[in-house]
Amino acid sequence: MDRSVLWSPEAGALRDSGLARFARNCGFDPADYEALHTWSIADPGAFWSRLWDFAGVKGDKGSVALHRDPAAPMTGAQFFPEARLNVAETLLAGADPACAVIECDETGARAEHSAAALRAEVARIAHGLRAAGVGPGDRVGAVLPNRLECLVTHLASLAIGAVWTSCSPDFGTTGILDRIGQVQPRVLFVQPRVRYGGKEIDLTARLGDVAAQIKGLETLVTVGEGTPESPVPVTTWESFGSPGPLEFEPRRFDDPCYILYTSGTTGAPKAIVHRSGGVLLQKLKEHMLHGDVRPGDRFLWYTNTAWMMYHWVVASMGCGATLVLYDGAPVLKEAGGLDCGQLWRAVERERLTHLGISPKYLSTLMEQGYRPGDAQDLGSLRWLMSAGSPVSPQQYDWMYDAVKADMGFASISGGTEIMGCFLLGSPLHPVRRGRLTVKGLGMAVNVFDERGAPVRGRPGELVCTEPFPSMPATFWGPDGDARYRKSYFAERPEIWTHGDHATLYPDGSAEIHGRSDCTLNPGGVRIGTADIYNVCAQFPELEDCIVFGRPVEGDEEIVLCVKIAGQQAAGPDLAQAIRRRLRVECSPRHVPSAIYCVSDIPMTVNGKRVENAARSVVSGRAVANLGSLANADCLAEYASLTKRVPL
Repeated sequence: MDRSVLWSPEAGALRDSGLARFARNCGFDPADYEALHTWSIADPGAFWSRLWDFAGVKGDKGSVALHRDPAAPMTGAQFFPEARLNVAETLLAGADPACAVIECDETGARAEHSAAALRAEVARIAHGLRAAGVGPGDRVGAVLPNRLECLVTHLASLAIGAVWTSCSPDFGTTGILDRIGQVQPRVLFVQPRVRYGGKEIDLTARLGDVAAQIKGLETLVTVGEGTPESPVPVTTWESFGSPGPLEFEPRRFDDPCYILYTSGTTGAPKAIVHRSGGVLLQKLKEHMLHGDVRPGDRFLWYTNTAWMMYHWVVASMGCGATLVLYDGAPVLKEAGGLDCGQLWRAVERERLTHLGISPKYLSTLMEQGYRPGDAQDLGSLRWLMSAGSPVSPQQYDWMYDAVKADMGFASISGGTEIMGCFLLGSPLHPVRRGRLTVKGLGMAVNVFDERGAPVRGRPGELVCTEPFPSMPATFWGPDGDARYRKSYFAERPEIWTHGDHATLYPDGSAEIHGRSDCTLNPGGVRIGTADIYNVCAQFPELEDCIVFGRPVEGDEEIVLCVKIAGQQAAGPDLAQAIRRRLRVECSPRHVPSAIYCVSDIPMTVNGKRVENAARSVVSGRAVANLGSLANADCLAEYASLTKRVPL
């Protein structure tokens, strides 16, 4: 018996799952995923054309599926050059008629919306945008929480051919301007008062500052109470637009639909322009085939509206699933401690089939000793998913013990840049402890060593060697094409180098070790940060930690900073235990030269550790973009680490 296998699909998956049905549709045995995947990257035009039909994409795909440029096989590739489609049309066509969307929040309030009601609101806002002069290619911005209004602006903007871009209300003024300010939206939707973590937050002044500094802004639309002081006309959500028919503007496959932003931890956030047809096909593929999302399913991903996972989960509507929006904190502070049950009560109440979370959230539940499967009825849950950073093997164990034994789990890895995944789950494959399940269909994923040769079973650079339709169109702004190519193709011409340190295994599964730009290199040996995080996750004394390299003469040493849970004390015994376990479970090279106790860990607003910021401060260098951090003040402590005696 293979002890690494934590879950195996039932035999019926080979008959009923979307992936199995698609395989048969294409002439493949569902049990032979390797053959299906090989075909999908050997003949990408045929694969994506079949997917278009299988997914029921609305529009005309034309007679050409892929035009290849021999001189630029990736950057010059063009999918469906004759196609005409509209992303919103396909998503709304698939929406569940009786219950397209459910809204719920941290107070326990909820509301249901039929597909007809959703379409009527989208039509009203689309009319308002057209009346405001917004046309195809113009930008529409949103600084809104994860509620119906944000979804409506999203779909209405796409319906008229505009480009939608968003920030979450938890971004500061600088963070919003560094992102949305780049692309100069003509209309900006904002909510001046929001609730998070049991607190009412007034953003009126902040949003007024934003409106005053965005060039080209013509209209500010407010949702709910509060009116920012604005140099541009302000109108309310209720008075914006008018009832009428919903009309969809046909768009070319490569016309832009979204602009998303990189985290901005190594400089100003890059504004990534996404292609309409590319992101639609990619997301439908990942939901229908890899996530086995079916009509009647219910899908909630805990996310803010700036993260790509928001855009990603919205596409589940196109598969016939009910989209469940959650607004608020996933864990609430109470007099007696933390309430960890918010999302799990939603699983029980809404009969969710799919729930998406993050490794950081899992760590919090583990630290609190919370067991969702004991507290709630999770019988409806078929799939649990995670993104944002690697999931540790210990977290796999915990999920199958404390959540549910008979569910699939998918750790997915891709990025904002591709609006999708290179590695993700499968309803036809077992879940292996600490592993990502399969390479995505249509994604020619490989791992190259320092020679540029493909390797299996040992770490290297994650690459993609064949074109795929959700590659970005460009970066917004001057020299956008050049900056885009420099980011992903400079190291290996016409081969996408993603920036992840990874291992592919002979069985097709994979492991992500961390970002390549954060890879540790003591003594010239490359070490992924995830290996160290996985060991540290085994210590209940640690609430969180961060690891980075500190330059020393002619080399680099590993520094580990730990945040202690609760009122526990940190001392040499804990540091020694961490070092001992790293030496045994990883290697002597993984053992930190210094371990420090800190009060907080630098994070982006999306909850990702920012190793580069900590490393820069400790090394005496300026941090490129403090506005991307949710808690930049904590870096002051890191500036003085070298003067302290480590544990």
